[in-house]
Amino acid sequence: MTEDNKARNKFDEAKGKAKEGLGKATGNEQWQAEGKIEQNTSKLKQAGEKVKDAFTSDDKRP
Repeated sequence: MTEDNKARNKFDEAKGKAKEGLGKATGNEQWQAEGKIEQNTSKLKQAGEKVKDAFTSDDKRP
């Protein structure tokens, strides 16, 4: 399940970058802001996944 979450987070980050870029290209400040928010939210989720992985890895050690 965590691999699905990681893939989803990467997809959301890319979607945010695209939205921000489109906002810049069209001069739409709202899309730029939404794109940045989506990217930052995705990065926070990725950090959470890394923490979760770190704890899961520790549990598997003898």
